[in-house]
Amino acid sequence: MAQSETVERILDAAEQLFAEKGFAETSLRLITSKAGVNLAAVNYHFGSKKSLIQAVFSRFLGPFCQSLERELDRREAEAAGPESLEELLEILVEQAMAVKPRSGDDLSIFMRLLGLAFSQSQGHLRRYLEDMYGKVFRRYMQRVHEAAPRIPPIELFWRVHFMLGAAAFSMSGIKALRAISENDFGVDTSIEQVMRMMVPFLAAGMRAESGIADQALSQAQPRARRNALALPATS
Repeated sequence: MAQSETVERILDAAEQLFAEKGFAETSLRLITSKAGVNLAAVNYHFGSKKSLIQAVFSRFLGPFCQSLERELDRREAEAAGPESLEELLEILVEQAMAVKPRSGDDLSIFMRLLGLAFSQSQGHLRRYLEDMYGKVFRRYMQRVHEAAPRIPPIELFWRVHFMLGAAAFSMSGIKALRAISENDFGVDTSIEQVMRMMVPFLAAGMRAESGIADQALSQAQPRARRNALALPATS
């Protein structure tokens, strides 16, 4: 078996098992059994379970962030902006759809993993994502801040995570939700159509009037610059 094929089999198995069972509940033995490889192959190619988790995320985020960075570069070169929140969210939809799929479930599985990354302590993953992709997400978030300048920083932080939560729920269960929709309305809705329907909904939530009544909260400033994929700091 070629090395590249072995790596892909390990990543495919790990991705599916992490999404189904969670990170802590998925052992390397389960992954090697599903992939049809031995433990030495995992250790050789990835070194550790933490590195394997990081590689699973990079398989989607790598091409996504490269595409996003090119789009931001293009817009800056053309002096485009400031964009509306709808335009900024459409950028994410376009970059997600531009990632070459390996299967029809790529985006759904990734969003399920993203949801697990927030609900399970994966501090190493937060640090890895910050190191690898923090720069491009900070560039994007600066444009979001410019599009919603009246929102206090702490509320913007929470609204971004409300947005991610809505997207993660909807996209991680997209197959079941599409089936329910088709049964109820008799019309097939594509993943892209669902994502584009989310745009005005999410934009409206992002630009809503502030819900903060506490002055201390409204004046709170971030101690450090974080990206939109900030995860719990515990390891």
